[in-house]
Amino acid sequence: MPRSAWTWTRPSSDDRPRATALPRYRVDVDLALDSELRFGFATGVASAEAARSTAEHAEAQGWDSIWVGDHVAFPVPILDPLLQLAQLAAFSRRLVLGTGVYLLPLRHPVPAAKQVATLDLLCGGRLIFGVGVGGEFPDEYAACGVPHHERGARLSEAIPLLRKLWSGEKVASAGRFFPLPPTEMLPRPHDGGPPIWGGGRSPGALRRAGRLLDGWLAYVVTPDRLAAGLTTIAREAEGAGRTLARFGTGIHLFVCVDDDHERAWNTATDHLSRRYAMDFRAAAKRYAALGRPADVAERVDAFARAGVRHVVVDLVCPSAAREAQLQRFAEEVRPLLRAPA
Repeated sequence: MPRSAWTWTRPSSDDRPRATALPRYRVDVDLALDSELRFGFATGVASAEAARSTAEHAEAQGWDSIWVGDHVAFPVPILDPLLQLAQLAAFSRRLVLGTGVYLLPLRHPVPAAKQVATLDLLCGGRLIFGVGVGGEFPDEYAACGVPHHERGARLSEAIPLLRKLWSGEKVASAGRFFPLPPTEMLPRPHDGGPPIWGGGRSPGALRRAGRLLDGWLAYVVTPDRLAAGLTTIAREAEGAGRTLARFGTGIHLFVCVDDDHERAWNTATDHLSRRYAMDFRAAAKRYAALGRPADVAERVDAFARAGVRHVVVDLVCPSAAREAQLQRFAEEVRPLLRAPA
Protein backbone atom coordinates (compact mmCIF):
# COMPACT_ATOMS: atom_id res chain seq x y z
CA MET A 1 0.00 0.00 0.00
CA PRO A 2 1.40 3.45 -0.81
CA ARG A 3 2.18 5.83 1.98
CA SER A 4 -1.39 6.70 3.01
CA ALA A 5 0.03 6.30 6.50
CA TRP A 6 2.98 8.48 5.54
CA THR A 7 4.58 10.83 8.04
CA TRP A 8 7.98 12.44 8.11
CA THR A 9 10.51 12.69 10.91
CA ARG A 10 12.09 16.02 11.72
CA PRO A 11 15.17 16.53 13.89
CA SER A 12 14.38 18.27 17.16
CA SER A 13 15.64 21.80 17.64
CA ASP A 14 15.11 24.16 20.55
CA ASP A 15 15.42 27.05 18.10
CA ARG A 16 12.48 25.95 15.97
CA PRO A 17 8.84 26.77 16.88
CA ARG A 18 6.98 23.72 18.11
CA ALA A 19 4.09 22.31 16.10
CA THR A 20 0.71 22.99 17.67
CA ALA A 21 -0.95 19.82 18.96
CA LEU A 22 -4.51 19.35 17.73
CA PRO A 23 -7.25 16.89 18.60
CA ARG A 24 -8.49 14.63 15.83
CA TYR A 25 -11.18 16.26 13.73
CA ARG A 26 -14.11 13.94 13.16
CA VAL A 27 -16.60 13.97 10.33
CA ASP A 28 -19.23 11.33 9.61
CA VAL A 29 -16.41 8.83 9.03
CA ASP A 30 -13.07 9.15 10.81
CA LEU A 31 -10.40 10.21 8.31
CA ALA A 32 -7.57 9.60 10.81
CA LEU A 33 -6.08 13.06 10.41
CA ASP A 34 -2.65 14.02 11.58
CA SER A 35 -2.24 15.13 15.19
CA GLU A 36 -0.14 18.23 14.48
CA LEU A 37 -0.55 21.51 12.63
CA ARG A 38 2.29 22.09 10.17
CA PHE A 39 3.23 25.07 8.04
CA GLY A 40 4.65 25.45 4.58
CA PHE A 41 4.75 28.16 1.97
CA ALA A 42 4.29 28.35 -1.78
CA THR A 43 7.10 29.82 -3.81
CA GLY A 44 9.14 29.54 -6.99
CA VAL A 45 12.92 29.39 -7.42
CA ALA A 46 14.55 30.66 -10.59
CA SER A 47 18.19 29.79 -9.85
CA ALA A 48 20.40 27.62 -7.67
CA GLU A 49 21.18 30.64 -5.50
CA ALA A 50 17.47 31.36 -5.03
CA ALA A 51 16.88 27.73 -4.07
CA ARG A 52 19.70 27.79 -1.53
CA SER A 53 18.52 31.06 0.02
CA THR A 54 14.89 29.90 0.14
CA ALA A 55 15.77 26.61 1.81
CA GLU A 56 18.05 28.29 4.35
CA HIS A 57 15.44 30.87 5.31
CA ALA A 58 12.74 28.21 5.55
CA GLU A 59 14.79 26.09 7.91
CA ALA A 60 15.92 29.05 10.01
CA GLN A 61 12.32 30.21 10.47
CA GLY A 62 11.02 26.76 11.36
CA TRP A 63 8.88 26.07 8.32
CA ASP A 64 7.97 22.45 7.66
CA SER A 65 7.60 22.44 3.88
CA ILE A 66 7.98 24.26 0.57
CA TRP A 67 5.44 23.98 -2.25
CA VAL A 68 5.57 24.97 -5.90
CA GLY A 69 2.77 25.34 -8.43
CA ASP A 70 2.47 24.13 -11.99
CA HIS A 71 1.36 25.39 -15.37
CA VAL A 72 2.71 24.83 -18.85
CA ALA A 73 1.42 28.22 -20.00
CA PHE A 74 0.33 30.93 -17.55
CA PRO A 75 -0.18 34.72 -17.48
CA VAL A 76 2.99 35.13 -15.39
CA PRO A 77 6.32 33.26 -15.69
CA ILE A 78 6.41 29.85 -13.98
CA LEU A 79 9.06 27.11 -14.03
CA ASP A 80 8.61 23.35 -14.07
CA PRO A 81 7.70 22.23 -10.53
CA LEU A 82 9.61 18.93 -10.40
CA LEU A 83 12.85 20.59 -11.49
CA GLN A 84 12.38 23.35 -8.92
CA LEU A 85 11.85 20.81 -6.14
CA ALA A 86 14.90 18.84 -7.23
CA GLN A 87 16.94 22.03 -6.89
CA LEU A 88 15.47 22.74 -3.46
CA ALA A 89 16.16 19.17 -2.32
CA ALA A 90 19.86 19.77 -2.85
CA PHE A 91 19.88 22.46 -0.16
CA SER A 92 17.76 20.87 2.59
CA ARG A 93 17.77 17.57 4.44
CA ARG A 94 14.65 18.34 6.49
CA LEU A 95 12.02 20.23 4.53
CA VAL A 96 9.12 18.39 2.98
CA LEU A 97 8.65 19.27 -0.71
CA GLY A 98 5.25 19.46 -2.35
CA THR A 99 3.59 20.14 -5.69
CA GLY A 100 0.57 22.32 -5.19
CA VAL A 101 -0.64 21.07 -7.59
CA TYR A 102 0.90 19.22 -10.57
CA LEU A 103 -1.43 19.20 -13.58
CA LEU A 104 -1.06 15.52 -14.29
CA PRO A 105 -3.71 15.35 -17.07
CA LEU A 106 -1.43 17.51 -19.23
CA ARG A 107 1.15 14.70 -19.23
CA HIS A 108 1.29 11.00 -19.97
CA PRO A 109 1.47 9.26 -16.57
CA VAL A 110 4.31 6.87 -17.47
CA PRO A 111 7.09 9.47 -17.93
CA ALA A 112 5.52 11.48 -15.11
CA ALA A 113 5.76 8.43 -12.83
CA LYS A 114 9.44 8.07 -13.71
CA GLN A 115 10.21 11.71 -12.95
CA VAL A 116 8.32 11.71 -9.66
CA ALA A 117 9.91 8.42 -8.54
CA THR A 118 13.33 9.86 -9.29
CA LEU A 119 12.62 13.04 -7.34
CA ASP A 120 11.25 11.02 -4.42
CA LEU A 121 14.46 9.01 -4.26
CA LEU A 122 16.67 12.08 -4.57
CA CYS A 123 14.95 13.84 -1.67
CA GLY A 124 14.83 10.77 0.55
CA GLY A 125 11.07 10.35 0.57
CA ARG A 126 10.24 13.92 1.61
CA LEU A 127 7.84 14.48 -1.29
CA ILE A 128 4.08 15.10 -1.31
CA PHE A 129 2.82 14.73 -4.85
CA GLY A 130 -0.17 17.02 -5.13
CA VAL A 131 -2.14 16.59 -8.36
CA GLY A 132 -5.08 18.38 -9.94
CA VAL A 133 -6.83 19.18 -13.18
CA GLY A 134 -6.45 22.96 -13.37
CA GLY A 135 -8.62 23.89 -16.30
CA GLU A 136 -8.99 27.63 -15.78
CA PHE A 137 -6.92 28.09 -18.95
CA PRO A 138 -8.39 25.79 -21.65
CA ASP A 139 -5.79 26.89 -24.19
CA GLU A 140 -3.16 25.26 -21.99
CA TYR A 141 -4.83 21.91 -22.61
CA ALA A 142 -5.14 22.62 -26.31
CA ALA A 143 -1.43 23.42 -26.46
CA CYS A 144 -0.65 20.01 -24.94
CA GLY A 145 -3.03 18.15 -27.25
CA VAL A 146 -5.33 17.08 -24.40
CA PRO A 147 -9.11 17.53 -24.67
CA HIS A 148 -10.15 19.91 -21.89
CA HIS A 149 -13.30 17.93 -21.07
CA GLU A 150 -11.30 14.74 -20.44
CA ARG A 151 -9.06 16.16 -17.73
CA GLY A 152 -10.89 14.68 -14.74
CA ALA A 153 -11.25 11.22 -16.25
CA ARG A 154 -7.60 11.21 -17.28
CA LEU A 155 -6.50 12.11 -13.76
CA SER A 156 -8.65 9.39 -12.19
CA GLU A 157 -7.15 6.79 -14.52
CA ALA A 158 -3.58 8.02 -14.04
CA ILE A 159 -3.50 7.91 -10.21
CA PRO A 160 -3.75 4.12 -9.74
CA LEU A 161 -1.42 3.62 -12.70
CA LEU A 162 1.25 5.69 -10.97
CA ARG A 163 1.04 3.53 -7.86
CA LYS A 164 1.27 0.31 -9.88
CA LEU A 165 4.36 1.59 -11.69
CA TRP A 166 5.94 2.64 -8.40
CA SER A 167 5.51 -0.90 -7.05
CA GLY A 168 8.43 -2.08 -9.19
CA GLU A 169 6.34 -4.97 -10.48
CA LYS A 170 5.55 -5.57 -14.13
CA VAL A 171 2.38 -3.62 -14.96
CA ALA A 172 0.00 -3.85 -17.90
CA SER A 173 -3.10 -1.76 -18.43
CA ALA A 174 -6.01 -1.71 -20.85
CA GLY A 175 -7.03 1.79 -19.78
CA ARG A 176 -9.20 4.10 -21.86
CA PHE A 177 -6.55 6.81 -22.11
CA PHE A 178 -3.31 5.08 -21.15
CA PRO A 179 -3.10 1.49 -22.42
CA LEU A 180 0.18 0.01 -21.30
CA PRO A 181 2.08 -3.11 -22.40
CA PRO A 182 3.81 -5.10 -19.65
CA THR A 183 6.16 -2.50 -18.16
CA GLU A 184 8.57 -2.67 -15.24
CA MET A 185 9.78 0.67 -13.90
CA LEU A 186 12.90 0.58 -11.73
CA PRO A 187 14.22 1.73 -9.39
CA ARG A 188 11.21 1.95 -7.11
CA PRO A 189 10.67 5.28 -5.31
CA HIS A 190 11.30 5.63 -1.62
CA ASP A 191 9.03 3.47 0.57
CA GLY A 192 6.44 2.71 -2.12
CA GLY A 193 6.15 6.20 -3.53
CA PRO A 194 5.04 9.61 -2.29
CA PRO A 195 1.58 10.25 -0.88
CA ILE A 196 -0.69 11.63 -3.59
CA TRP A 197 -2.87 14.56 -2.54
CA GLY A 198 -5.55 16.08 -4.71
CA GLY A 199 -6.47 19.67 -5.29
CA GLY A 200 -9.82 21.02 -6.40
CA ARG A 201 -13.15 21.62 -4.71
CA SER A 202 -15.67 20.31 -7.24
CA PRO A 203 -17.85 17.29 -6.44
CA GLY A 204 -15.70 15.23 -8.80
CA ALA A 205 -12.49 16.31 -7.06
CA LEU A 206 -13.92 15.41 -3.65
CA ARG A 207 -15.09 12.01 -4.85
CA ARG A 208 -11.64 11.36 -6.30
CA ALA A 209 -9.97 12.36 -3.04
CA GLY A 210 -12.10 9.98 -1.01
CA ARG A 211 -11.80 7.04 -3.38
CA LEU A 212 -8.24 7.32 -4.66
CA LEU A 213 -6.05 9.80 -2.80
CA ASP A 214 -3.98 10.11 0.35
CA GLY A 215 -4.86 13.73 1.08
CA TRP A 216 -6.69 16.87 0.00
CA LEU A 217 -5.04 20.25 -0.58
CA ALA A 218 -8.00 22.65 -0.58
CA TYR A 219 -7.84 25.87 -2.55
CA VAL A 220 -10.10 28.94 -2.61
CA VAL A 221 -12.54 27.66 0.01
CA THR A 222 -13.97 28.97 3.26
CA PRO A 223 -13.58 26.99 6.51
CA ASP A 224 -17.23 25.92 6.29
CA ARG A 225 -16.80 24.65 2.75
CA LEU A 226 -13.62 22.83 3.74
CA ALA A 227 -15.39 21.03 6.58
CA ALA A 228 -18.21 20.06 4.24
CA GLY A 229 -15.66 18.81 1.73
CA LEU A 230 -14.03 16.58 4.34
CA THR A 231 -17.40 15.08 5.16
CA THR A 232 -17.92 14.25 1.48
CA ILE A 233 -14.41 12.78 1.22
CA ALA A 234 -14.97 10.62 4.30
CA ARG A 235 -18.24 9.28 2.95
CA GLU A 236 -16.64 8.51 -0.40
CA ALA A 237 -13.76 6.70 1.34
CA GLU A 238 -16.24 4.61 3.31
CA GLY A 239 -18.24 3.86 0.17
CA ALA A 240 -15.06 2.68 -1.57
CA GLY A 241 -14.25 0.39 1.34
CA ARG A 242 -11.03 2.22 2.14
CA THR A 243 -9.36 1.99 5.53
CA LEU A 244 -6.98 4.92 5.87
CA ALA A 245 -4.24 4.90 8.47
CA ARG A 246 -3.66 8.58 7.74
CA PHE A 247 -5.27 11.20 5.51
CA GLY A 248 -3.55 14.50 4.78
CA THR A 249 -5.47 17.78 4.84
CA GLY A 250 -4.05 21.08 3.67
CA ILE A 251 -5.18 24.55 2.70
CA HIS A 252 -3.44 26.62 0.06
CA LEU A 253 -4.10 29.96 1.73
CA PHE A 254 -3.53 33.41 0.27
CA VAL A 255 -1.91 35.57 2.97
CA CYS A 256 -0.89 39.21 3.32
CA VAL A 257 0.18 40.47 6.74
CA ASP A 258 -0.17 44.22 7.27
CA ASP A 259 -1.09 46.39 10.24
CA ASP A 260 -3.73 48.01 8.01
CA HIS A 261 -6.41 45.60 6.74
CA GLU A 262 -7.49 47.78 3.80
CA ARG A 263 -3.90 48.06 2.62
CA ALA A 264 -3.45 44.27 2.87
CA TRP A 265 -6.65 43.77 0.87
CA ASN A 266 -5.48 46.19 -1.83
CA THR A 267 -2.08 44.49 -2.05
CA ALA A 268 -3.63 41.04 -2.32
CA THR A 269 -6.14 42.23 -4.93
CA ASP A 270 -3.43 43.73 -7.13
CA HIS A 271 -1.21 40.65 -6.90
CA LEU A 272 -3.94 38.07 -7.53
CA SER A 273 -5.63 40.04 -10.30
CA ARG A 274 -2.35 40.11 -12.23
CA ARG A 275 -1.62 36.45 -11.50
CA TYR A 276 -4.97 35.19 -12.75
CA ALA A 277 -5.70 37.90 -15.33
CA MET A 278 -9.08 38.73 -13.75
CA ASP A 279 -10.58 40.97 -11.06
CA PHE A 280 -9.82 39.16 -7.81
CA ARG A 281 -10.96 41.81 -5.31
CA ALA A 282 -14.11 40.10 -4.02
CA ALA A 283 -12.43 36.68 -3.98
CA ALA A 284 -9.43 38.05 -2.08
CA LYS A 285 -11.68 39.32 0.68
CA ARG A 286 -13.63 36.06 0.86
CA TYR A 287 -10.80 33.53 0.71
CA ALA A 288 -7.57 35.18 1.85
CA ALA A 289 -6.13 35.76 5.32
CA LEU A 290 -5.46 39.49 5.44
CA GLY A 291 -4.47 42.19 7.88
CA ARG A 292 -2.89 42.23 11.31
CA PRO A 293 -1.15 39.12 12.67
CA ALA A 294 -4.12 38.52 14.96
CA ASP A 295 -6.53 38.66 12.01
CA VAL A 296 -4.43 36.23 9.98
CA ALA A 297 -4.09 33.88 12.97
CA GLU A 298 -7.84 33.91 13.49
CA ARG A 299 -8.37 32.82 9.88
CA VAL A 300 -5.77 30.08 10.13
CA ASP A 301 -7.32 28.88 13.36
CA ALA A 302 -10.73 28.63 11.67
CA PHE A 303 -9.26 26.30 9.04
CA ALA A 304 -7.50 24.24 11.72
CA ARG A 305 -10.81 23.80 13.54
CA ALA A 306 -12.41 22.73 10.27
CA GLY A 307 -9.86 19.94 9.85
CA VAL A 308 -6.75 21.40 8.19
CA ARG A 309 -3.45 20.00 9.41
CA HIS A 310 -1.07 21.57 6.90
CA VAL A 311 -1.27 25.28 6.12
CA VAL A 312 0.43 26.25 2.85
CA VAL A 313 0.93 30.00 2.93
CA ASP A 314 0.79 31.73 -0.45
CA LEU A 315 2.08 35.27 0.09
CA VAL A 316 0.19 37.67 -2.16
CA CYS A 317 2.50 40.66 -2.16
CA PRO A 318 5.31 42.18 -4.27
CA SER A 319 8.32 39.89 -4.59
CA ALA A 320 10.50 42.37 -2.73
CA ALA A 321 8.28 41.99 0.35
CA ARG A 322 8.16 38.18 0.43
CA GLU A 323 11.03 37.61 2.83
CA ALA A 324 9.65 40.11 5.34
CA GLN A 325 6.17 38.59 4.99
CA LEU A 326 7.51 35.09 5.67
CA GLN A 327 9.30 36.36 8.74
CA ARG A 328 6.20 38.17 10.04
CA PHE A 329 4.09 35.05 9.64
CA ALA A 330 6.68 32.89 11.41
CA GLU A 331 7.35 35.33 14.24
CA GLU A 332 4.03 37.15 14.69
CA VAL A 333 1.26 34.85 13.44
CA ARG A 334 2.30 31.36 14.50
CA PRO A 335 2.77 32.23 18.20
CA LEU A 336 -0.87 33.39 18.31
CA LEU A 337 -2.26 30.04 17.20
CA ARG A 338 -3.81 27.77 19.80
CA ALA A 339 -5.08 24.23 19.70
CA PRO A 340 -8.82 24.29 18.90
CA ALA A 341 -11.24 22.94 21.43
